[in-house]
Amino acid sequence: MRNSFDRLIHILRLRRIGVRLALSYALLLGLFTIVLLLPISQIRKMTAQSNKFATKEIQSLLYVQELSLSTENVGRALLQLLTVPYEQRIPEYAAVDEKNRQIDKLISALEASLSDDEQLQTLKNLKEKRNIYQQNYIVTVNQLEDEGQEAAKSTFLKQVQPALGNLLQESKTFLDREQKLIQQHQAEAQQDFERTGMMVALLSGFAVLVAAVLAWLTTRSVVRPLARLQASALRIANGDYQTRLTPGKTEEVARVGEALNAMATAIGIREQTVEHLAYYDPLTDLPNRTFMLKTHDGKGEPHQGLILMDLARLKIINETLGFDTGDTVIYDVATRLKSVVSQDDGERKPWLARLAGGAFAILCFDTSKSTMENLHQRIDAVMAEPVKCAQHSVDVSLVYGLAITIDTALPLMTLIRNAEVALYAAKRSASAAAWYTDAQEASRLSHLSLLSDLRSAVRDSELQMWLQPKLHLVDGKAYGFEALVRWQHPTRGFISPAEFVPFAERTGYISMLTMWMLEKAITTLLGWQQNYPQQTIAVNVSTHDLRDTSFPDQIAALLQRHAVNPALLKLEITESGIMEDPDSTILLLKRLRDIGLDLSIDDFGTGYSSLSYLQRLPVSELKIDRSFVTNIDALPSTQSLVKAIIAMGHGLGLSVIAEGIETAAERETLRMLGCDSMQGYFASKPLYGEALQTWLTNLPAN
Repeated sequence: MRNSFDRLIHILRLRRIGVRLALSYALLLGLFTIVLLLPISQIRKMTAQSNKFATKEIQSLLYVQELSLSTENVGRALLQLLTVPYEQRIPEYAAVDEKNRQIDKLISALEASLSDDEQLQTLKNLKEKRNIYQQNYIVTVNQLEDEGQEAAKSTFLKQVQPALGNLLQESKTFLDREQKLIQQHQAEAQQDFERTGMMVALLSGFAVLVAAVLAWLTTRSVVRPLARLQASALRIANGDYQTRLTPGKTEEVARVGEALNAMATAIGIREQTVEHLAYYDPLTDLPNRTFMLKTHDGKGEPHQGLILMDLARLKIINETLGFDTGDTVIYDVATRLKSVVSQDDGERKPWLARLAGGAFAILCFDTSKSTMENLHQRIDAVMAEPVKCAQHSVDVSLVYGLAITIDTALPLMTLIRNAEVALYAAKRSASAAAWYTDAQEASRLSHLSLLSDLRSAVRDSELQMWLQPKLHLVDGKAYGFEALVRWQHPTRGFISPAEFVPFAERTGYISMLTMWMLEKAITTLLGWQQNYPQQTIAVNVSTHDLRDTSFPDQIAALLQRHAVNPALLKLEITESGIMEDPDSTILLLKRLRDIGLDLSIDDFGTGYSSLSYLQRLPVSELKIDRSFVTNIDALPSTQSLVKAIIAMGHGLGLSVIAEGIETAAERETLRMLGCDSMQGYFASKPLYGEALQTWLTNLPAN
């Protein structure tokens, strides 16, 4: 018996979940089809009844209502006929006849549409009442023509009006009967609808019961095996790749179990690959920073050192020869570093890793500065040979940052950071190597706080605007000043512009300084309007400012707010700053010129500007750099060059000013060469406060 049952299950393929689910869903589908078709059939029946109701009974009801209305109307029309003068009777006859015909049409339409016996009997009575009215109507009309209105009115009241009343009463009886029939049909339709709803509810309940039984069977044959599969999958997800699932009784579960077993094996293999990719550099197969930190548990120990190396000129190699060549160089460098590290015979060999780009790190144990220096020299020795890259031969060199712990253990991240600080110090000083010192750390922290201090300096007015006079060489009269920024820090004291201005340019805060200087210069010009109305102030503009398309609008707003003549404010732009993006810069300079500002090219001669661009610049002044002015009286070749610059400037319609004049001989030489103006210590150092006011007071009257 058991074998026969198993054979039947095999023949019907009931060990397959799909077959079981198909049979279950087929049964449910059949039940729900019946549930669906039953109301559809009933709806069709009700629709047919509704169509019959709409086409016959509603139409009959409308006919009866119209008949009642027509009966009332004919009585009023006949009364109107009996009261109008003789000459107006013809149109009234026509109106009465039309209404009589309308009554006849409605009776004929009702006779054709009725099927109820009682209604047909009522219609027969209605026709009899219609005939009686018609006879009395004819008598009344003849009497009207023969005997006059009074006799006709008497007949109308005695015979026609009662006949019309009877006809109207019969119409209302007919209407009541028709309304009762409609209500009866509606009640029957409602009963049919309720019976259909009850049958649908019973069938739906039966379907739900069958669905519950099938759900229970499905739970036994599907959900429980799937739960076992889920448990196995979770064990795999938790890293137990040795877990194996015992095949189930159903074919699908058995196949999924086999697939899970295969997946566990494949994931185990791939995880090893992913872990290797996560902890090793794919190009050099060296450990990376993550693995270095994981291996040493993020902690340092005494007598531990780190050599951080960065491949010099890697960016140039990538841009010039391509990234493939750059990768070849990195791989070759890594190979050479491996050879050096492998030669160490110490108890614990140095540990080599690649960090990022062209950066490598060697973690040294039980070592000293002399040992690390020796390792450094051996690395330099193996880097002496150029790297062969196809047809190219690339010289390689490394920049080193070295850091060490002696007695106090440091976390490895701290040691790496110290080595990075030393590496950046070596790069800043253009050295091949640098050891980490506390001074480097202090300098780094100082620069970090400098940015915050600079914002505070602008906000708290710690900055100062010093002014250096500009004089005409012909008559020695002052016509303006160059504004120079100075910073008097409340705790650090005087901070040189050479320190914080380049820092502000690198961090993007130079625009903040420029706007502070511009507003200071404009407010100063506003204060000079009464006593020194012809004096100008020139403010230096950085390359960063020239990239800001809103810069001209900001200056225009400042000038408008303080009501200062734009011609008194000058902007000095470096030659190199113009040449970074000459086309865009020229457009911005023209906008500044349109405001009314005078523009000057600062440090002229130190850049590489093209004369084709120079003649397009909307500037009014060239400022010769101090490098051409120093000792110019004793340098004939420099004099020839400066004379050519002055002639070129005059040829372009520009005035020429020389900066950095410190002796009378330099001033006289430049005057003889045709230079227009001068600026430098010989005329005056930069002035501030009382010294500036004294200098202004001593100016000759205009």
